[in-house]
Amino acid sequence: MDARFKNRVWRGGERAGKYAYRMSEIKLPVGAEMTELPAKIAKQLSIKLSDIMTWQVARESIDARDKLNIFMVYTLDFTTNSQISSKTAKKHRCNVYKHIERHAPISGNECLTGRPVVIGFGPCGIFAALELSHNGYRPIVIERGKTMSARVKDVENFRQHGVLDGDSNILFGEGGAGTFSDGKLTSGIKDPNIKFVLETFAGAGAGDEIVYKHKPHIGTDVLRAVIVSLREQILDLGGDVRFGTRLTGLEIADGELKGITVMDSDGREEHIDTNAVILATGHSARDTYELIKESALEMEQKPLSIGVRMEHSQELINRAQYGEEDRLPPAEYKVSYKASNGRGVYSFCMCPGGEVVVCSTADGELCVNGMSNRRRDSGVANSGILCDVRVSDFDSDDVLSGVKFQQKYERLAFENGGGKFNPPTCTMKDFLDANAQSVIASLPDFAYEAIREAIPFFAEKIHGYDDPDAVIKAVETRSSAPVRVLRDKDSGESTGISGIYPAGEGCGYAGGITSAACDGIKQADKLIERFGRPRG
Repeated sequence: MDARFKNRVWRGGERAGKYAYRMSEIKLPVGAEMTELPAKIAKQLSIKLSDIMTWQVARESIDARDKLNIFMVYTLDFTTNSQISSKTAKKHRCNVYKHIERHAPISGNECLTGRPVVIGFGPCGIFAALELSHNGYRPIVIERGKTMSARVKDVENFRQHGVLDGDSNILFGEGGAGTFSDGKLTSGIKDPNIKFVLETFAGAGAGDEIVYKHKPHIGTDVLRAVIVSLREQILDLGGDVRFGTRLTGLEIADGELKGITVMDSDGREEHIDTNAVILATGHSARDTYELIKESALEMEQKPLSIGVRMEHSQELINRAQYGEEDRLPPAEYKVSYKASNGRGVYSFCMCPGGEVVVCSTADGELCVNGMSNRRRDSGVANSGILCDVRVSDFDSDDVLSGVKFQQKYERLAFENGGGKFNPPTCTMKDFLDANAQSVIASLPDFAYEAIREAIPFFAEKIHGYDDPDAVIKAVETRSSAPVRVLRDKDSGESTGISGIYPAGEGCGYAGGITSAACDGIKQADKLIERFGRPRG
């Protein structure tokens, strides 16, 4: 636990004050202790320090706009027995605060056949299964990959020896694609479940500070234990998680789901009677997309992105963002640019103090991603620099042509890297001078042109970004799903077919760990609101 977080409730414990407030834009110098916050707000609000009964940090961020005068900025929830005048409150960004409780969904009364099934055990599937479990629905979770311990061994074998397991790798297995990433929990969505998701991760060992950090992350090393803890919660509540098992069939009759067929790693098939399935497959289960298409679920093409991973010295990024201040955590960046060819170029999943990893799921195909441990202490910063891809760039109107687009460039990257899962690599200088043929040939022309044009602009924002010795690796293709499985806005079910609940990033409704988890909860609640609890 962050040592400062231990003091976030300063005094009073259960003895909360009569009035509750939230105050924002409270600044402290870098290096100051959070225990100074109560005195700071007491002085600003002209109340006695002893009048503040309890306090809690709701948000912490860094204001580094002036690199000679960097501050930590806080939002604080506190209670007091002294009512603060409206004039004083308005002057100091202080508002009456009312905690909003999260209410459990109300169970429906339709008959549930068997038990509900969740397909996939990434963030979406995990939180869907948790929500169902907490409400007494005892879900069955189907995950094609292996348990965390076995998956970690398979990933290490791949990284050391180039031996790829198509069902147990950096993208498939317990915890989904997010397990081998930075464990970033930022999200652009507004959802009432975000705080619950963060608190659930914190309670499973992710660290209490993720609840209030402006840009929280868990780190791949810590996240692995957190995921196992969440799985154990599901099992304790009566759920069942089946690893090494994949969805092979959907039984649909008269527009309704009747059951599913699954196959284990030994090739044994099993039919499961159920009329409620949450599809939380993730964005890389391409054979599942084929099955969804064959089962006549409505799908549509979806835009995606393609690009590279750029590696810089973390010290360079720190200096560009913080100046000479060296007491702050490894710096991040976020950049975007509109190229002259009309394409948007942007940073994605920036990993301070991390490393670039190959995240292939099939032989002969190569794609890359970024990963960081909790401490972000590798000394190297990396980020995806991506260019937008439109459905008009696909080769056909087939709903899965986005998948084929990804495969085309992943196969080129595999070949251009030498055919042994070594990513095509070059320096920034060679990339800008158009001498990096292995990397350039792994990208569409429009993407290379747009990214090359964007780099000088990024260097204006982040001094040194165009460092000639920076390293570029290709190709990044898996930032989002290439399809969307359509669903009814009210029921959450697949358009025209009842009982199937498309969810998360793989079905086109999320982008990242937090938003995927929130969508899993949302879809689980839709299921609960229709069906009664399973019997027996």
